Amino acid sequence: MSDANLARALSRRSRMAKLKKRLSEGLFSGYGFLGYLFLYLPIIILVIFSFNDSRSTAQWAGFTTRWYVAMAKDHQIILSLWNSLFVAVVSTVISVIIGTLAALAMERYRFWGKLMMDAVLYLPIIIPDIAMAIMLLIFFDLSGVGFEPWKVHFFGVHLAVPYSVIIGHVAFNISFVAVVVRARLAQMDMVLEEAAQDLYADPWRTFWRVTFPMLLPGIVGGALLAFTLSMDDFVITFFTSGAGFNTLPVRVFSMIKKGVTPKINAVSTLMLLFSLVLVAISLILSRGGSEEGPSTPTL
Repeated sequence: MSDANLARALSRRSRMAKLKKRLSEGLFSGYGFLGYLFLYLPIIILVIFSFNDSRSTAQWAGFTTRWYVAMAKDHQIILSLWNSLFVAVVSTVISVIIGTLAALAMERYRFWGKLMMDAVLYLPIIIPDIAMAIMLLIFFDLSGVGFEPWKVHFFGVHLAVPYSVIIGHVAFNISFVAVVVRARLAQMDMVLEEAAQDLYADPWRTFWRVTFPMLLPGIVGGALLAFTLSMDDFVITFFTSGAGFNTLPVRVFSMIKKGVTPKINAVSTLMLLFSLVLVAISLILSRGGSEEGPSTPTL
């Protein structure tokens, strides 16, 4: 075979290989698009039909925002929203404190039973929500904690929140906070902490002036994740709340029993938007903190 024929043959094979690669990439891209469409098309339909001018979700009758107005005037929905916010705020604060301390202990220290503690810490992430809800229900029933309400004034609103709901949310939020904070700790360089100790800073001052500022993006990210999970939780809240107490997801569930209306779609749309905003802020803060790297603290 002459050199010219060999060159043409190699060029033809190269073109065929590129064509096969493009076809395979296009095929995988098509499958990926269908997968995303399967996952997110119902959510898109829900958002669209929250603006439907008909009470029926079977047909489109025109654009309107009256269901959002009706939702804002519904006293039960507003009360459920305040309940959700209060539970989320209190459980997030407690979870961030305990989860951050647990992450520091697991990442920086060695102690007896660390492996078992690590397994217990990740257990709420692994087990199904229904299993954890039943375990919490049995625990509250046997321990005598019960479902007594905690009567509080939250931003001028009178609420009666059972202690069991807050304890249940703290129980699963600690794990998520610890995971996020541990990921941040794994990226941190201990050189600055060692330098602070060389400059005669005691452990307490080293933590507040060096460790905490570098750890703050992870703490904020874990707090936002815990807040989002607490706001969206239904199963554990439903099993631990007792009678007469509703968070927003539980209220939506009770409304669905009478049929899916555009008002339910409106509530779900706002919950979805709120969750997406919090998750986006959490990702931005976590990524920003990892990209900036450690800064030079002032002792």
